[in-house]
Amino acid sequence: MPHRRLTVLLTAGAYLLVTLDALVVVTALPSIHADLGGGAGSLPWIINAYALTFAAGIITASALGDRLGRRRTYAGGLVLFSVASAACALAPNLNALIACRAVQGLGAAIVMPLGLTLLTSSFPADRRGAVVGIWGGVAGLGVASGPLVGGVVTEGLDWHWVFWVNVPLGIAAAVTVLRILPETFGPHTRLDPLGMVTATGAMGALVWGVLRAPDAGWDSVEVLGALVLGVVLLAAFIGWQAVAPEPMVPLSLFRSRIFSAAAATQFLMAASIFATAYVTSEFFQVSRGDSPLGTGLRFLPWTMTPLLVAPVAGKLVDRVGARVIAAPGLVLQAVGFLWLLHEAHTHASYGGFVAPFVLAGVGISMALPAPSAAGLNAAPPALLGRAAGVVNTVQQIGQAAGVAVVTVVFDAHGSLASPAATLSGYEPALATAAGISVLGAQAALGISRHRAATTPAPVAEVEVAAA
Repeated sequence: MPHRRLTVLLTAGAYLLVTLDALVVVTALPSIHADLGGGAGSLPWIINAYALTFAAGIITASALGDRLGRRRTYAGGLVLFSVASAACALAPNLNALIACRAVQGLGAAIVMPLGLTLLTSSFPADRRGAVVGIWGGVAGLGVASGPLVGGVVTEGLDWHWVFWVNVPLGIAAAVTVLRILPETFGPHTRLDPLGMVTATGAMGALVWGVLRAPDAGWDSVEVLGALVLGVVLLAAFIGWQAVAPEPMVPLSLFRSRIFSAAAATQFLMAASIFATAYVTSEFFQVSRGDSPLGTGLRFLPWTMTPLLVAPVAGKLVDRVGARVIAAPGLVLQAVGFLWLLHEAHTHASYGGFVAPFVLAGVGISMALPAPSAAGLNAAPPALLGRAAGVVNTVQQIGQAAGVAVVTVVFDAHGSLASPAATLSGYEPALATAAGISVLGAQAALGISRHRAATTPAPVAEVEVAAA
């Protein structure tokens, strides 16, 4: 029992660290620009470089963890993340900072899926919903506090400390993981270099295309070339996995209706959350004149809710199944978004946004632990690490896809040229995000109550373990 509590603490704490760093630099960007210079168009890549390598590296990191040892690889990811954070703090110019952020994203790509694997493999299937709820709730805290922490640290100290704070925390976590957690391995298979190259290349190209589209244009050679390359590499990866003697991602995972539905739900849920956060941030800052820090404060009724509700929802997932919790939760989130849209249209005071944000927060808190728990429970225990890699990858791709879709809708109906033009684009964009949430609810209906791994063999019997 103490070992399990420490596993929850270590994996959730590290997940908080990498989630926090995705957004902590948002409010520090003006200070970074004033100190390091560089073009204004380069500033978003302080965020995008992290997101790009984060998404591209997850599946490969999961496969390496299965082969080399999950605990060892996880600790290595924490060290890489910490060293890259120190390099970010010491970066002499903007280009160097962007490069270091990309390395930081690689560390996060190792920490996120292997943390989920270490966590879920330490608990039986009928308790995974609860622990994934805690894990997801902590992620909600990272999303909620990222802009706030960045603003407080930047104003109280300076922007370098946004990165320095990661170093002692990450190193301490790595040392504790190596001292406390047992080592586990996935199936003893050879590495799949061709699978690693095609998977990483496909994810990197697709995310690059999505991230560049708002600036370069969807019809630009750069964006179209990246998206086509991503699709070709993804097709090559899938084709190779179908015939590879020891595939990196066994396609048999997707023969499970439960796993496929859980992955689709995860994708659409992530798309709806990040799409809404993106366009609502623009609405608050451009249309209503809020500062980045003020915007982060206004998001709190929505983003803090998972910390309180997701652990409870996770326990309910264990008792009644993922579908019963996730589908109504995503519908409830969509209703909250539409209510938020109504308040924006009527130019309500900030107090008018609190109730719809809380409603949407309760809805997403209900859904948050369900797809991860259901997807991992549907996977054979020996494939748990690879299943976690797939679930986390579709989440990252969903985030980028959601932002891309609402950007297209926003640009088709409005612009950032004035408060009125911003509102004109915001309304259909937010309605689109609500529609994506409803699609997620429909996908969640495919997660049946029966779970393939409800009574798995103990982890020690299906995985190679070492103290």
